[in-house]
Amino acid sequence: MIFLDHAATTPVRREALEAMWPFLTNAFGNPSSHHGLGDEAARALAAARAEVAAVIGCRPGDVVFASGGTEADNLAIKGIALANPRGRHIVVTPIEHEAVLESADHLARVHGFHVTFVDVDEHGLVHPEALARVIRADTTLVSVQLANNEIGTVQPIAELAAIAHASGSAMHTDAVQAAGWLPLSLRALGVDAMSLAGHKVGAPKGTGALVVRGRVPLEPVLHGGGQERGRRSGTENVAGAVAFATALRLADGERADAAARVGALAADLVARVTAEVPWARLTGDPVRRLPGTVSFVFPGTSGEAVLLELERQGVVCSSGSACAAGSDEPSHVLTAIGVPGELAQTAVRFTLGAETTADEIAEAAASVARAVSVVRDIVAP
Repeated sequence: MIFLDHAATTPVRREALEAMWPFLTNAFGNPSSHHGLGDEAARALAAARAEVAAVIGCRPGDVVFASGGTEADNLAIKGIALANPRGRHIVVTPIEHEAVLESADHLARVHGFHVTFVDVDEHGLVHPEALARVIRADTTLVSVQLANNEIGTVQPIAELAAIAHASGSAMHTDAVQAAGWLPLSLRALGVDAMSLAGHKVGAPKGTGALVVRGRVPLEPVLHGGGQERGRRSGTENVAGAVAFATALRLADGERADAAARVGALAADLVARVTAEVPWARLTGDPVRRLPGTVSFVFPGTSGEAVLLELERQGVVCSSGSACAAGSDEPSHVLTAIGVPGELAQTAVRFTLGAETTADEIAEAAASVARAVSVVRDIVAP
């Protein structure tokens, strides 16, 4: 099997498994308990928090452990908006992950917020002047994904954050797909909050964090015992936090070499596919994109049919976000960048990982050419 769906999830790293194992076995204490086992768990949790903070360049107290990117996005969007008395206007892009879009919709439906979608260009890029046009005096939060999960476009977050802050708004970025590929310095990006998910960097599913500057008010979404300094109640997943911190640290340390190598492999995949399937169209920004994300539309085919044929040939990939799998609707990302609905339903996304090889790319490209040919013959009128 050739696995080219790393944007959906990554294999768990052995180092992460080994780091978490003690806290699934002998060191099983509750970090809130005041005895030896509890203290051991609390120390491990504090060490994991410091490890994440070192990668992000923030204070350990700014790290709120969560169950993954969806929870982190919900806490950021709802928590910052509801805690900030500035106003009831938020700005998001139309190509955000569903966790951001649905959280914004919840605020509009339940709490009377007004949501504005800032324009993106045909590559999914948000231009700073477009953001400046939609920010208002009552804008309380701007949320723009650092890198898109379907087309891989990387946003100019630092410039966008500067515009948000100049107006007095808080700035959040969903960095789930960017982790392990792009620098995640909170200071360099200029954001107030950042969402992260463990299973994108080699930690188990159900792990992650929201990093939020201590000065930013945050209304909790989960209420209870007041864990995570009152920002996320619930007994902490110590083993998961340790695994997440370990995987994030290792992925960030390998980032430069991995990005260069995988970027070259992705370029090779694009060259091979477009040579064999000249009518294929690459989506996303041709330059400002994640190194391992390659997304095509194949006119005259069905994306789902191509996926099935590729899997039959041993290549695993996807049509877009795994969180929207099974939907009959065309990708909201592709339609937002101007791809017609019928064409959007021909999309296939290939996302490479650190372990992807040149031989796999060559074999996958040949399989793509065969699969597209088979499907075109079937669906041709």
